[in-house]
Amino acid sequence: MKRPPNKAALLALAASIALLSGLPASGQESLLPEGFGDPAPPPPSSAPAAAPAPGEAAGTPASRPPSSTALPPSADGAAIDRAEEEDEEEAAGPVEIPDWARRPIDVAGVLGPDGAGLGNAFGNADGTFLSTLMRRIEAPIASRWGSILLRRALLSRVPTPDNVPDADWIAERAWLLLRMGEADGARMLVQGVDVDRFSPKLLAVAAQTALATADPAGLCPLVVPGQAQSKEPIWPLAAAMCAALSGEAAASGSLIDRARRARVARGVDLFLAEKVVGAGGGRRQINIEWDGVEGLTSWRFGLATALGVTIPEPLFETVGPQVKAWQARSPMVPLAARIEAARIAAALGVFSNAALVDLYSALADETDPLEVAETPAGKLRNAYVGDGDGDRMTALRGLWGKDRDELARYGDAVLTARAAARIRPDEAYSADAAALIGAMYSAGLDYQADRWAPLVEGMSAGDADPAWAILAVGSPRPRVEIGYRRVSAFADRAGDDGRHRAQLLFAGLAGLGRIGAGDQARLAEELGVPVTRTNRWTRALDLAVASGQPGTVAILAAVGMQSRSWAAVPPAYLYHIVSALRRVGREGDARMIAAEAMSRT
Repeated sequence: MKRPPNKAALLALAASIALLSGLPASGQESLLPEGFGDPAPPPPSSAPAAAPAPGEAAGTPASRPPSSTALPPSADGAAIDRAEEEDEEEAAGPVEIPDWARRPIDVAGVLGPDGAGLGNAFGNADGTFLSTLMRRIEAPIASRWGSILLRRALLSRVPTPDNVPDADWIAERAWLLLRMGEADGARMLVQGVDVDRFSPKLLAVAAQTALATADPAGLCPLVVPGQAQSKEPIWPLAAAMCAALSGEAAASGSLIDRARRARVARGVDLFLAEKVVGAGGGRRQINIEWDGVEGLTSWRFGLATALGVTIPEPLFETVGPQVKAWQARSPMVPLAARIEAARIAAALGVFSNAALVDLYSALADETDPLEVAETPAGKLRNAYVGDGDGDRMTALRGLWGKDRDELARYGDAVLTARAAARIRPDEAYSADAAALIGAMYSAGLDYQADRWAPLVEGMSAGDADPAWAILAVGSPRPRVEIGYRRVSAFADRAGDDGRHRAQLLFAGLAGLGRIGAGDQARLAEELGVPVTRTNRWTRALDLAVASGQPGTVAILAAVGMQSRSWAAVPPAYLYHIVSALRRVGREGDARMIAAEAMSRT
């Protein structure tokens, strides 16, 4: 017999409603609201009440009110109850796993301290406090390098902190990874837990992970516990799709017809499920029409992508850029259509330079050799193997487009990072120095970028400013002049339009300890950067540093960079972030974040 759903389980699976409905909000929390524009927390856990996030009530980037959605009338509990009364077969019971085969979940993660993991990332930090912080981060954040560091922290193999259930701790980490665009990282965490150990929160996040990775079959192990714990509309549709994927055409047809009669979904959401049933052998021919669809949801993205159904580009404008990162890693999407998405994914930190170059190389292999030269893939090839630096530089300039948005432009920098490193410093390319150096820093090639320091130092101050600013904060050791006069003159030349950039430069240099105490105080006053002001967030950073918790510092750093653009990151926050990372032994990450700020402002 199925056990009746309890209130906690219903709250936990309320997230699924957002997949199938865009009705106004009123009541239950949503795991992923329509369009992903306002990230809401996963369902509440059974842990003690959360401590407040470390930010002041006004002016700090600690918290945003969660969005919510209401149960649609067409998918209410009574309708589903009536549909289930027609089912004469009992659902299969959970598979019993012997104790010796169970995987521990009190220590979870895929990155060990001997690899890219952060070791004792969170120390003795309180689990409720960390979970609250992660849930409130509006991802993706402004910094590619900040996002890369946060991913490493979330994927580190660490024990569950105090005051949070094991499964809920994994769910919070996976949920933040999804919002960052890191669908594969989220899946690695979720798949490390046996399904019978899922909490309601982890069950909800696992469903979102399956959709973000365009894997409807990933819902199948979740159907039995999902139906046992909840009456949400995702589960009748998932049951029908999974029956079809298992070769049970008659059962899948019956289940999808029952879901239609019960009105658990309508329009494109139901048609997508029916198309999955047909693809699994249900012999249903369904054409997907997007007319009248006003927004993209995880349900629509996951099923359409899995089916190879083209999603209209305007629908991506209703969601955050992390959805483009989900699309970029989907092999079902045609290669040519993934290129733009992959550039966005690279700017977010989801794709590396190598992954992006591999994608372009694959596209070049598919292109007619007589036509490839003038394509972006052909220009990238020439940027690497062109006849001399002049030819390669021409190809690089052709790839650094000026008519794309900022994320795409920074994706171009990541794409060309290693090609830029092949250009030898030469006065002929002085005007391109900042672009070349910025591209190298986008992939962490700081030593290669350092070769340009003598050339930059020999340029006139005004001409050198863009490249000098990147090297000043990014070099492993200072290779260019740094001091009060140089920074003050940089700020004067920047004027009002460049004031924010000058403030960020000062914040980065001060955080790295590259400006003396006296000069720091003078510049802080002149530029209006309150580096000595403290609040709950800065005190939390200091405590995490004192406790040797690089993972906690990474989370708090992300709290301070909750913006789609560096233009909205307060310079004082950058100072505290860079300083904390340096003091906790992550100076390389601190330099990359500061150099990125100079490259992107």
